[in-house]
Amino acid sequence: MTDNTYISYAPSTGEEVWRGEAGNVNEAVSRARRAWPEWAATPLANRIELLRRFANEVRARADDLAELIAKEAGKPLWEARTEVDAVINKVEISVNAYGERTGRKKLDSALQGSAAVRHKPHGVMAVLGPYNFPAHLPNGHIVPALIAGNVILFKPSEKTPAVGEALVECFHAAGIPPDVVQIVIGGIDEGKDLVAHGGVDGVLFTGSVQAGIAINRRLASNPGKIVALEMGGNNPLVVIDTPKIKDAATLIVQSAFTSAGQRCTAARRLVIVESMYEPVMKELLKLTRKLIVGDPFADPQPFMGPVIDNDAADKLEQGFLALVTEGGKPLAHMRRADPEKPFLTPGIIDTSEVEDRPDVELFGPLLQVIKVPDLDMAIAEANNTRFGLSASLIGGSPDDFGLFWANVRAGIINWNRPTNGASSSQPFGGIGLSGNHRPAAYYAADYCAYPVASTEMEQPRANIGVGLKED
Repeated sequence: MTDNTYISYAPSTGEEVWRGEAGNVNEAVSRARRAWPEWAATPLANRIELLRRFANEVRARADDLAELIAKEAGKPLWEARTEVDAVINKVEISVNAYGERTGRKKLDSALQGSAAVRHKPHGVMAVLGPYNFPAHLPNGHIVPALIAGNVILFKPSEKTPAVGEALVECFHAAGIPPDVVQIVIGGIDEGKDLVAHGGVDGVLFTGSVQAGIAINRRLASNPGKIVALEMGGNNPLVVIDTPKIKDAATLIVQSAFTSAGQRCTAARRLVIVESMYEPVMKELLKLTRKLIVGDPFADPQPFMGPVIDNDAADKLEQGFLALVTEGGKPLAHMRRADPEKPFLTPGIIDTSEVEDRPDVELFGPLLQVIKVPDLDMAIAEANNTRFGLSASLIGGSPDDFGLFWANVRAGIINWNRPTNGASSSQPFGGIGLSGNHRPAAYYAADYCAYPVASTEMEQPRANIGVGLKED
């Protein structure tokens, strides 16, 4: 950023991708407030039809949007294409979720008339998006909020504004009025202004725990403003007895290193029973050495691209060295071939002997390994965190998974599947420092509208049967 201008750069090359001026928050809020009554009064069927046109618009621009995501966010092109698919699929999932989670209900009460439950939109919603899924994650808030009848002020991450702008262009091209979905370019200051603005009725946030806590603290005295916080995790992946060693290693790699580890559901801690340590680590290290780290557009396609920028790469290298200093044993060194570019090889470090392991989210391709004697100790270690987003168990029996599911504190608990790759047809959210009990994905409908109870009769009818003087 220079003065009032924001610039984004391609992580893989350092070249400029986009530049633009910071948005005017007050002006954007004023336009949104004027647009909201008409949008809220638009029939639900019409709003749904416009969102389906939006999905078709994204489908028509899929190649260009995927290339832009790959360029600005540094994702391999194959992964950027899966993100575009998720944007498209979100529409029908959200339509179904709205009908199931917030549909109208009516109960006939005979002489008492009828009882009804309907849902109303909140109004003007600020959506604060992250850089790791610059289209899919904000879209996961925007689409259900629009279906419910809200209007949107979308502030993309200052690291990926070009993708945010392209996404908003698709909404407008589909026929959704410009003031119903607005982009607000900016950084921390503009984000703070949106959160605190009296004309904003809700804040839908995806990002770091530090920013989420700041939002929660800022709005603690304003219970009338809906707040949905989707934050990170120090996620455990637990391995117990299994004959499928290669499959276990593959699941670990997918959990820890997909998206260069830049997923809030990525495995940060591999908790493994002693009997499985040697065979699993041997296979894991062999597979990790084979992973291609490279330019998003390279051929053959890499498994991992760079992390978002050099600052992020610096912090990850410092985190790796800090764990070594505290007694961690490096199993796969995190390496950076070019100090001027944020390409990192996956780092794996055994921190079993580190007494005070930091309970932080190291947002990148860095995996800690913790050796334990049995499943009970593995569950205790899995819960040794203030976060609670995602957890997964590899191996064991149905009874083992039942014990794991019942005792691990997380919003997503998987068995013989990665910690990441959550389905949009399920709720997505966590507890502790991972969220505020407002899960997104299929349950996003819950925070995009509020229930209104009614009792209704076509004609007034009433009497008082007790407590009156006689005529």
